[in-house]
Amino acid sequence: MSIETNEEFRPKIVAFCCNWCSYAGADLAGSSRLSYPADVKIIRVPCSCRVNPMFILRAFEKGADGVIMCGCHPGDCHYSTGNYYARRRMTLLFSMLDYIGVENGRTRVEWVSAAEGVKFSQTMNEFVEKIHSLGKNVRLEDLRCRS
Repeated sequence: MSIETNEEFRPKIVAFCCNWCSYAGADLAGSSRLSYPADVKIIRVPCSCRVNPMFILRAFEKGADGVIMCGCHPGDCHYSTGNYYARRRMTLLFSMLDYIGVENGRTRVEWVSAAEGVKFSQTMNEFVEKIHSLGKNVRLEDLRCRS
């Protein structure tokens, strides 16, 4: 006997947001009553350069369908050059993910300032739509993490 579930796919999205700009942009989006999906789980980091590529791989391993990193615009980092380091790391991570067969659209880097609540909301909505079209992530999923 098989039981069919007719549940709609809801992507799990992890967003690493810089404390000074992107997290404040998310706060502005919320206080301006702009909507973005509740499936986006925001992790607040002191700076985008503090996002270790292993964090992104671990998020995929734990069941994330997409991971986005948001930081200050290049040149506007509160820690001078942090986002330049983050950009370099993410470029290397993207090439590694491509090598192991993870779809190109599952990860994204976006620069969002504290005054760009509209951009934050639009970016999250676009990213969730993209992940929804890609479907469930099965490439990096750790089978031991299933509930």
